[in-house]
Amino acid sequence: MKALLLWPIMPNSFWSYQETLDLAGLRSTNPPLGLITVAAMLPADWEIRFVDRNIRLEEDDDWAWCDIVIMSAMIIQKQDFWELIQKGVALGKKVAVGGPFPTSVPEFALEAGAHYLILDEGEYTIPMFLEALARGEERGIFRATEKPDVTQTPIARFDLLDLDAYLAITVQFSRGCPFQCEFCDIINLYGRKPRTKTPEQMLKEFQVLYDLGWRRYVFVVDDNFIGNKRNAKVFLQALIPWMEEHDYPFILVTEASLNLAEDEELIELMVKAGFTLVFMGIETPDTDSLLGIHKVQNTRHDLIESCHKITRAGLQIMSGFIMGFDNERPGAGRRIQEFIEETGIPQGQFSLLQALQNTAMWNRLKQEGRLVDGLGTFHQGAIMNFVPTRPVEEIVEEYIDAFWNIYEPMPYLKRTFRHFMMMKGWRGKTKRPIASKEIRLYTAICWRQGIVRSTRWRFWWQLVAIAFSKPRLLYDYLTTLGVGEHFFNYRHEVRAQLLQKLAALKQDTQEQEKTATYSLELIN
Repeated sequence: MKALLLWPIMPNSFWSYQETLDLAGLRSTNPPLGLITVAAMLPADWEIRFVDRNIRLEEDDDWAWCDIVIMSAMIIQKQDFWELIQKGVALGKKVAVGGPFPTSVPEFALEAGAHYLILDEGEYTIPMFLEALARGEERGIFRATEKPDVTQTPIARFDLLDLDAYLAITVQFSRGCPFQCEFCDIINLYGRKPRTKTPEQMLKEFQVLYDLGWRRYVFVVDDNFIGNKRNAKVFLQALIPWMEEHDYPFILVTEASLNLAEDEELIELMVKAGFTLVFMGIETPDTDSLLGIHKVQNTRHDLIESCHKITRAGLQIMSGFIMGFDNERPGAGRRIQEFIEETGIPQGQFSLLQALQNTAMWNRLKQEGRLVDGLGTFHQGAIMNFVPTRPVEEIVEEYIDAFWNIYEPMPYLKRTFRHFMMMKGWRGKTKRPIASKEIRLYTAICWRQGIVRSTRWRFWWQLVAIAFSKPRLLYDYLTTLGVGEHFFNYRHEVRAQLLQKLAALKQDTQEQEKTATYSLELIN
């Protein structure tokens, strides 16, 4: 069997870092770990071609060559995903799809014409799919009622990647999260009991990347790296000596819940293992909203002090914030903006709330008759896909204002400096060379922020201060400033998209009011 594995185009979003990638001469933030793991599960006698359409587009020869097309997708990729399915069908190819989006919304892929839906987790459903193919079945939907043992998961086919095109390479230690946030679909996809790989597995994956010559960021893509704290500590204790022996070849980032602040030993192990940045879903500083979405883990301790504790230990925080929760008080955008300034968090993933299909929030809003657009578009330029409890215009206008102000170049520069000056300056000694792409990015930063913009004097003063007082943090600091270039540019796109949607919404409201008035006049 000849299989063409396709990863659809990722539209510009908070996570795309497009402007930063362009400055560095890179093509994408990270590859699709799920799809290259699926590649490792396919029969050894299959021929495989892998194409990440964010790196390069497949050619006509690829379509002519293959017997079957296999795709994975997230909801933000739905437009390209739909078109690729239809193209495959039109060309007479069998099309198999999987991943988080088809698993949550299988009817979308079916309507597009996909022949095989390999849903849930592939360790169970890939074998089902292969058996159906062997029996000559033309279609099939393959689902699993149990969660697989991830200690049996094979090492992903990193060798299929154009490594030089990515900012970070992805690995996974665990699946699942013990919490039950109402808006989150992770517990639906992967369950509330975190399952972890063994330290030996993880070190083998790290060794494969090392042997392939990778020397930049490694994103441990767990939705909650500390969901199983005991196993996380065991892994970190094994990882530390490996990183020391290899001269800290990777810069590690991950995602974790804010209760990390409650465990000083775990924080120290993460820093010693080479973790430099952690994404945390803070969502909102409003306690009432946190309780309303069942995010009680963020209400046990003071949020600002928890963030400061993690930062002081040496971990940069990237945070998630959301507006539009039920019974949210006016001024939520301003309060989030003040929180970001107080904590000094450089990157705040700031979004309007969206109801994801089959989450507890989706089911509640559906029962209440408040859903508007079933799938939405799920990026920062999208209005909520449900009716909120305060005027949508008020929420969106607050959001536009806060998003714009957070990513003004001068405030971003100042709080990034404060954030890094708060950190303990420890980093593992490394012999990792600075790559040409990094030099290219840093040169662009110095030109834009140190010469062209009004930030010039502040930029050079801060750079010298970091270089002399926290020299081992200089790489992380400059990279964070480089990431800021994406946000400085992206906020224009977000504002334009939302203002356009607000105008359309107001026009629809006016037309509905005119129709209602006309109907009333006819009745009278």
